[in-house]
Amino acid sequence: MMPQLRLIRGMDRNRTTFGGIVIAAEPYRRPPFQVDAVVAEEDSYMVLSAGPQFHETADHPVRILTAAFTARPVQPGSVMVKHGFPAMIYAIVHDLDREPTWKEEWVSAAFQAIVREAAGHGFQSVALPLLGTVHGTLLPRRSALLLRRVLEKNPPETLKRLWLIVPDYNACEFLDVF
Repeated sequence: MMPQLRLIRGMDRNRTTFGGIVIAAEPYRRPPFQVDAVVAEEDSYMVLSAGPQFHETADHPVRILTAAFTARPVQPGSVMVKHGFPAMIYAIVHDLDREPTWKEEWVSAAFQAIVREAAGHGFQSVALPLLGTVHGTLLPRRSALLLRRVLEKNPPETLKRLWLIVPDYNACEFLDVF
């Protein structure tokens, strides 16, 4: 006689719950759920997320060069929101004029700003990389710990699900931080 098999809930190694938030660690190609906003790791001049594509414009070259010359950096630790579905949240955690280009306090401040923006816009689900690890050398486990501290100190009002976008090879390596 075949044994009866049944599913045991809570055994998903790539998911955990922290402070009422479901946290899933999955690579970009395997979204665990639909999100209201996606976070991109960015620098103070917003060049890291710019793709290599060339976009033709009707603007005069002098106007383009003037805009580039007079551009002012965005404050590291802040975020910028671009509306749409999903919305894009640009987390400014790098200053390319410094070495290293990131600081832990900028990463923490950006995590705080993301939680604030999620509440302000009513986002219930957000996808984000572990900040400081995409274009910087911050260890993923350390970034996860900084995120945990922010979530402990500033419990999100509207956030119910958080997708940590991670590389394939270490999807659940640091979820025990939560």
